Amino acid sequence: MKKRKWGDRRDGRRVTELKGLQTIMANLMPNRTEAEVFLSDKIDATELLKYLEKKNAEHPEYKTTIFHCFIVAMAKMVMERPLMNRFIQGRRLYERDEVSISFVAKRRFSDGADEALMIFKAKDEDTLDSISKYIVGDVTKMRKHEHAVDGLDKFMDNLAKLPRPILMFVVWFFRTLDFWGLMPQDIMDDDPNYTTILASNLGSIKAPSVYHHLNNYGTNSIMVTIGTLHKEEVIMEDGHKEIRDVIDFGATLDERIGDGFYFARSLKLLKYIFAHPEMLDWPLSKPSGFDYK
Repeated sequence: MKKRKWGDRRDGRRVTELKGLQTIMANLMPNRTEAEVFLSDKIDATELLKYLEKKNAEHPEYKTTIFHCFIVAMAKMVMERPLMNRFIQGRRLYERDEVSISFVAKRRFSDGADEALMIFKAKDEDTLDSISKYIVGDVTKMRKHEHAVDGLDKFMDNLAKLPRPILMFVVWFFRTLDFWGLMPQDIMDDDPNYTTILASNLGSIKAPSVYHHLNNYGTNSIMVTIGTLHKEEVIMEDGHKEIRDVIDFGATLDERIGDGFYFARSLKLLKYIFAHPEMLDWPLSKPSGFDYK
């Protein structure tokens, strides 16, 4: 972790070497929702399914899922593509100290069931096995309770009971802290709005990927939705057609942190990882070897 300098935040280091366009955009479009770009694509998961079938047969004590693989692949992509780990808040550009991915999990698969916020913070030595065990353990622990018992979920439940004028003041106060980078660390540690990527696994409820807006509050610059796994006819590189297993994928990004060229190459890396799923067993910090030409 780099030493903090004047102008840095608790959750990121200020980027000062900017093109004039980026500085102007941060002031012309100070809200994240004004600078959204949406990317919709399909990811070929044929090789990944073969890999998972073998892996789960070797380790039947816990099941590694497609969503676990997405978490690992996205973390690996961000580590290799650091501009994807940037954010703009308070009209300034920052780069995070760590890669973090958050997602929402249902406590029960039923109408009206509570949701819980889960956050994974990546470490260089993490692999699919360690991350999968972590996610399975946390989700299992969360689903033992019908309702939130502690953390940010419980804090929001209590906050929502305040009279409206008081709640309005509290929200304004937190937004002010957010703007100046003074939000308490305990809140940022549990809030998905302060993570690199906020993911929604809609495939788990048999729904397609959709556009999902970003939030002006917090520092999250990438929102990803993952849809259902299905078969589709695909034209392969040599021109022949083949029925493949594909997954709908949608991503909403803050265009102020990078450009379309950088985003497109990052998506290509993500697809490359899925085409070579054995890479998921590598430590996250190990370079992919992907040819960006």
